[in-house]
Amino acid sequence: MSKPIVAIVGRPNVGKSTLFNIFADSRISIVEDTPGVTRDRLYAEAEWLDRRFTMVDTGGIEIANTDSISVSIREQAKIAIEEADVILFVCDARTGVTTDDQEVAKLIRQARKPVVLAVNKTDTPTQEMEAYEFYNLGIGEPFMISAANRLNLGDLLDAIVDHFPKEDDGDDEDNEDVIKVAIIGRPNVGKSSIFNDIIGQTRSIVSDVAGTTRDAIDVPVMKDGQTFLFIDTAGMRRKGKIDEPIEKYSIIRTLRAVDRSDVVLMVLNAVEGITEQDKKIAGYAHEAGKGIVLVVNKWDLYEKDNNSTVKFTETIRKELIFMPYANVVFVSALTQQRISRLPELIKDAAEANAMRISTSVLNQVITDAVAMNQPPMEKGKNLKILFATQVKVKPPTFVLFVNEPEIMHFSYQRYLENKLRDAFGFQGTPINLIVRGKNEDQ
Repeated sequence: MSKPIVAIVGRPNVGKSTLFNIFADSRISIVEDTPGVTRDRLYAEAEWLDRRFTMVDTGGIEIANTDSISVSIREQAKIAIEEADVILFVCDARTGVTTDDQEVAKLIRQARKPVVLAVNKTDTPTQEMEAYEFYNLGIGEPFMISAANRLNLGDLLDAIVDHFPKEDDGDDEDNEDVIKVAIIGRPNVGKSSIFNDIIGQTRSIVSDVAGTTRDAIDVPVMKDGQTFLFIDTAGMRRKGKIDEPIEKYSIIRTLRAVDRSDVVLMVLNAVEGITEQDKKIAGYAHEAGKGIVLVVNKWDLYEKDNNSTVKFTETIRKELIFMPYANVVFVSALTQQRISRLPELIKDAAEANAMRISTSVLNQVITDAVAMNQPPMEKGKNLKILFATQVKVKPPTFVLFVNEPEIMHFSYQRYLENKLRDAFGFQGTPINLIVRGKNEDQ
């Protein structure tokens, strides 16, 4: 199932971004005492009690302010509330309940979503006593916290996680025999046309107007004895290109589709080439550890010569340097050229993504790789690889136990990854190598 989404909302300068950065364990949001610093929604992954979730940081909501920026911030916050599985409503103990707090509370109640109320900046016993007035918001029990001093954040996260859907609340898509496939890419690259060609019937609207597909659509398909669950998604645009609220709403659905999938079909436009947005979308799928097939659509419109596919593939490898493992296929949704190859490539990527290697065979490959190319000496020490084991699949993840983890150079780690790929294939999937000291836990 996809990761739950937690939207952090509230009026300006109550500490939303500080909480966001603590939970994300990074400085993704700018934290400043000036109200209104955060304007757009920001997304980050977080984890608590072995539950991973996506956080959405939003700008401060000012109901009375009617300037264009404030109106845009309110729209963004409303969309985040609609997207969310749980809403974290943040208030300020020092100022007490304000009119904006009351208006935000009203907005939240209308959404009919689970809500956790955090009263931030509760740094003294006096402030804690005064914070009980926040019961009057009608949201529920307030959690007295201090983001700056990291007080009571564990209890707050416990309450948030308690509202998540149960992990076994799945449906047929949890069947291990079903390969879940998300079709992603920028708007108007031909995702819906490819989707329709694969499933053999028109289920998505196909239009030349960018952004026609708003929702993710799931269709199970049987091909050559294999069941696929295809997830068609709305196109993802750069922030500056997103004007309609409903299109903003579709972005998180695309991310959810990637989270749910085993394999991603990343659709590229042959005529337009590789864009920065393509890199960002592909990067999300790569970081999520999904099997990936790069589908270059509109190949019938591309001006070709005898080396066109070779040259274009070289461009892809250069621009998407982080995923040299992905198969590339050149198609035309209009003429259905090579569309029939996609199910086979999807199946290959799914099998590689779920591949498990026995410990004895894995260690033999690592031993042979070291014999062929000894690790370079670092800081006067020799790196010794003591033992290797696979700890998970989807994507295949391996732990290398070594004598001195700090002297493992990234170039040698890349060499070992290439040797694993040479030995076992892993075509179409990222793999992870984790380096540990000999006495560290996996």
